Amino acid sequence: MRAFASRHPFWTALIALAVAILLWLIFAVWPKGLIEVIGRKKVFLNALFNGITLGGLYFLVASGFTLIFGLMRNVNLAHGSLYLLGGYVGFFVADWTGYWLLAFPAAFIVVGALGILMQIFVFRRMEGQDLRQTLVTIGISIVMADLMLWGFGGDFYNITPPEWLSGPMETFFVTGQKRSGDLVYMKYPVVRIAIFAASVVIGVGMWLLLNRTRIGMMVRAGVDDREMLSATGARIQLVFVGVFAFGAGLAGVAGVVGGTFQSVAPGEDIRFLLASLVVVIVGGMGSIPGAALGALLIGLAEQFGSVYFPTYAVVLTFLIMVIVLAFRPQGLLGRA
Repeated sequence: MRAFASRHPFWTALIALAVAILLWLIFAVWPKGLIEVIGRKKVFLNALFNGITLGGLYFLVASGFTLIFGLMRNVNLAHGSLYLLGGYVGFFVADWTGYWLLAFPAAFIVVGALGILMQIFVFRRMEGQDLRQTLVTIGISIVMADLMLWGFGGDFYNITPPEWLSGPMETFFVTGQKRSGDLVYMKYPVVRIAIFAASVVIGVGMWLLLNRTRIGMMVRAGVDDREMLSATGARIQLVFVGVFAFGAGLAGVAGVVGGTFQSVAPGEDIRFLLASLVVVIVGGMGSIPGAALGALLIGLAEQFGSVYFPTYAVVLTFLIMVIVLAFRPQGLLGRA
């Protein structure tokens, strides 16, 4: 941080000013003039927190994608189908058993097992052939989408959270002031806060796994020089199968999360595949912190765009990607 501040004093001052303004907007009681220009503070805070929690969901999907695509260089354009399959599996497991938490390991195991099959029978036979991987995984995603449409129908499914996660909780963020002088505090769904906290824990755990463990060292070394690592006796293929299964399983877990505070329906696979691509491009290929930063930016852009610029909400997301590619082609936190 100090090195960045010394090299870029202008950008450091600009970022500090933006953070100070954001903190004031979050914690201060807005004057009437500001409300007339921007709107109610409650709407602003809801858009902010919805963007942050949506960024947590995008991170869960994109973190698995950045492991498979950004780190292992496997072009898996069926990743969105893995997300959708995880959502369907989670819905039926939670519906049949009555236990919401069982949906997460079930989706992780089923989708992770499918990821193992894809790595062994598809990607291992096409190592380094990006175009073939792209075409084959597009075909797999089309087939999976049709099979899921045939098996589960075109209905919307919502995964119901348990009672202890239902309803809103009162936060310490002020949204207004009554005539009596009492402050009005914002209420926000408990399930969204819990899921965002879980995504933060998963992100920190993944970063520690890749940067502080022997397995992470083997994965990074295998990507850089597979032949040299294999010469040391390391079972690199087994490690890569495990990483692919973990990335696919994360997509399945994200499907359960998405089905809990949104819905599971045909077409969500394409939406989350595009979101994962944008997040990885913005954040940087193979970077877990970059995926987190990219997911946060895209989530906030979608929510604030839908509230304040509904006509250009979709354009805003891709505008961020274009700006990042123009000035930093490797991504915000990617390696050159």
